[in-house]
Amino acid sequence: MNAEITTGRRKSETKKKPTSTERVIRAGGVEIATEAFGNPANPPILLMMGMMASMLWWPAEFCQRLAEQKRYVIRYDNRDTGLSTAYEPGEPTYTLDDMTDDVFRVLDGYGIRTANVVGMSLGGVIAQYAALKHPRRVASLTAISTWPVGSDTSHPPESTETDVDPSAGGEKVDWSDRAQVIDFMVKDARMLAGTTHCHDERDARQLIERDYDRAKNFASATNHFMLKGGDQWKGRLREIRAPLLVIHGTADPAVPVEHGAALADAFADAKFVRLEGGGHELHREDWDEIIAAIVEHTNPRS
Repeated sequence: MNAEITTGRRKSETKKKPTSTERVIRAGGVEIATEAFGNPANPPILLMMGMMASMLWWPAEFCQRLAEQKRYVIRYDNRDTGLSTAYEPGEPTYTLDDMTDDVFRVLDGYGIRTANVVGMSLGGVIAQYAALKHPRRVASLTAISTWPVGSDTSHPPESTETDVDPSAGGEKVDWSDRAQVIDFMVKDARMLAGTTHCHDERDARQLIERDYDRAKNFASATNHFMLKGGDQWKGRLREIRAPLLVIHGTADPAVPVEHGAALADAFADAKFVRLEGGGHELHREDWDEIIAAIVEHTNPRS
């Protein structure tokens, strides 16, 4: 894939932290906003976030701390989030297969042939599709708070009445009303929190406000609930050849931990990290454990 790149100015929060560079990659008729942290000579890690979530949901400090472990970390806005291409709400003209191709558009834009891919929630599904579609380009796969592709998640293992549907109530929201949208998303973030660590609602609100104000059209992110695709990979999960790390909170109210266990169990050599009491979130108190696991998993292999 040919990619045109627009590079932003290099910046850093402090002299001691890895610098970051913003780029907009134009390829395949779409614009994908990205940001990279650290030294390009280090092993690359590509982060992809989940449904309705821009790259801001991979906090810059999290990315910097990962880059400090001698990794080159790239995060990006999925279509219909942040500064990437936005479509009319209710009219997505793309599929999950197109979002899988975006993974390689980003890598091509950075001139990276092979990378370690890390996906959370829907991003974890896209990461699995990427590992299936171009196995030689995925050095390792890390799946966080997600489910095995090709599985039926309409009836989660051991589901309970407390399971959360992130889209519930969204049809009643006026997505052009900033205050209403932010209140809805803050409530959603609270519902997705785990049980071990204190939920910081103020921090969540600040993140959501930034996400809303930065987006080309925040309402377009609702298109993610309508996406189809990936049918060609049904029943082919075990064709994944990339070393697999699964990270999952044991109190995840949206994607029960049993889904993560099922994904790990499908591969004899998979590593499974359970975040005790963790929810459907990247909680700051879990960062050390998550980063350590990713660093160990992405050590260059001979």
